[in-house]
Amino acid sequence: MCGISGWIDFQRDLTREQHVIDGMCATMTCRGPDAGGTWVRTHAALGHRRLAIIDLPGGAQPMVAATPDGEVTIVYSGEAYNFTELRDELRRRGHRFDTDSDTEVVLHGYLEWGAQVAEHLNGMFAFAVWDTRTDQLLLIRDRMGIKPLYYYPTEHGVLFGSEPKAILANPLAEEVVDTDGLRELFAMVKTPRQAIWAGMREVEPGTVVTFDRQGLREHTYWQLQAVAHTDDQQTSIKHIRELLEDIVARQLISDVPRCVLLSGGLDSSAITALAGRQLGRHGEKVRSFAVDFLGQTENFVPDQMRGTPDTPYVHDVAEHVGSQHQDIVLDPDTLADPEVRRATVQARDFPMGLGDMDQSLYLLFKAIRGHSTVALSGESADEVFGGYQWFHDPYVQQANTFPWLATALRVPAGGRMDTLNPDVAATLDLESYIDDRYREAISAVPVLDGESDFNRRMREICYLHLTRFVRILLDRKDRMSMAVGLEVRVPFCDHRLVEYVFNTPWELKTFDGREKSLLRHATADLLPQSVVERVKSPYPSTQDPKYAAALQRQVADMVSAGDPALSLLNEKWLAEALAEDPAEIDSLARFTFERALDLSTWFALHNPTIKL
Repeated sequence: MCGISGWIDFQRDLTREQHVIDGMCATMTCRGPDAGGTWVRTHAALGHRRLAIIDLPGGAQPMVAATPDGEVTIVYSGEAYNFTELRDELRRRGHRFDTDSDTEVVLHGYLEWGAQVAEHLNGMFAFAVWDTRTDQLLLIRDRMGIKPLYYYPTEHGVLFGSEPKAILANPLAEEVVDTDGLRELFAMVKTPRQAIWAGMREVEPGTVVTFDRQGLREHTYWQLQAVAHTDDQQTSIKHIRELLEDIVARQLISDVPRCVLLSGGLDSSAITALAGRQLGRHGEKVRSFAVDFLGQTENFVPDQMRGTPDTPYVHDVAEHVGSQHQDIVLDPDTLADPEVRRATVQARDFPMGLGDMDQSLYLLFKAIRGHSTVALSGESADEVFGGYQWFHDPYVQQANTFPWLATALRVPAGGRMDTLNPDVAATLDLESYIDDRYREAISAVPVLDGESDFNRRMREICYLHLTRFVRILLDRKDRMSMAVGLEVRVPFCDHRLVEYVFNTPWELKTFDGREKSLLRHATADLLPQSVVERVKSPYPSTQDPKYAAALQRQVADMVSAGDPALSLLNEKWLAEALAEDPAEIDSLARFTFERALDLSTWFALHNPTIKL
């Protein structure tokens, strides 16, 4: 996995701007700690930071292919899991290879197929190709948006990078957030192309962005389609199992140590069991890691979201599979450490985090990085198979808004929107913004002729999760992992699996009266019964009151210092929350403290100009 950056300018001599592209590239060091390089010509400058995974000595970038008509240069981030098959095909077509890296395969794939190379790739990727034969830049992103890629048009060109920080390191990019940027920050709707920072855009998943002297153009090479599902229940289960076996086998390929992330839920347990079986055939044990909190299991209190602690189920799976397992146990002081928060906000480039769930994920990945460079995750199974509680809630099914917001919007007063400064809230008008974005998203849902009203509605809900909600979580996973140089792979985002399951009717997704029926029955023979029967539980969050009390103290200090982030918050509401007994802080107050501290950290890091 890597970080890429670049600058195209048709009016400037970029050979005189080496220090700028070096600076842009340096912001990606965390994504690529193993090596770095730049390629600079008069009107194009490309930068790359490398995390070496495949062909450690031979995959240096930027990578250049010389042709009779000019040079083609690539900077590539990601993994093409079918690169060996593609290399064989390209060899049959006359291509010769000097390395064993997947980057060279993608480069030669471009020489053979042009922008259509993306359609040949199975994997997670974001890459840029500069073609001197046409003076044209291509920015290409994987189908599900697993790997991030941003761009920033300028007067005579464009800037791009794996993360906003690479673009913001260029003096042409301004650190400005306008009204729509703030709306996106607080609404949790993940609007296509919106990148928070004014003037910046995100390359859409499944999209090629082309830039040349005529300007910018977009081409969508992949999107979800509605197709009639004709397989019966047993055939569907069998096909999903076959897909998962193939996907996990491909994603275990690595020249560096790999592991799995294990939470004790169905998703991660299935990946752990499949990986354990694959590796066991070669006499190797799968290594697994789980996050835990000091005293969480002993003092666990069930709530609306989580009915059981993770650790007993984690240990059941580890014993059942025979994994080499390690719990990463975190205490409240470490979770609340301002330096840890600073690291997570810096990784994300904006304060749109999930509080301690960000901090714990970052600390988990940091600990794993001491042992492994690649990790397989169960992320996205809930979006693919319909796992969240709200999928099955009749109120949410009928709600005229994004499903993940429907439950929160049930609360009429004292809700999350009241935590904003009233004047800011009035200007942002988040309710109208969310409604507009929802209607836009619904209008894009593919329709299947003859589908019942209920199945069509559930298709809409699944589509919203696969095109909006999952991107929030994938971005979080990418940023927290790459902040410590760990590559996290997501088998459930393989486009073949996503396409197949998306088109299974809802009654098939829930044929046993439970969530994720297809996944459960496709992998039940590999899992302990405790996990097969376990009810969905989200990523864990600490219940320790010491953590909430630490947040309260930090926000009190922030208020005393007159922090500039307070201008966006409802100080009256904040004062009431600060007056609460630390042992009685509710989830809304804790969420507000998290948001306040994230904003404060963000202001300290970027000093953004806010334009309302």
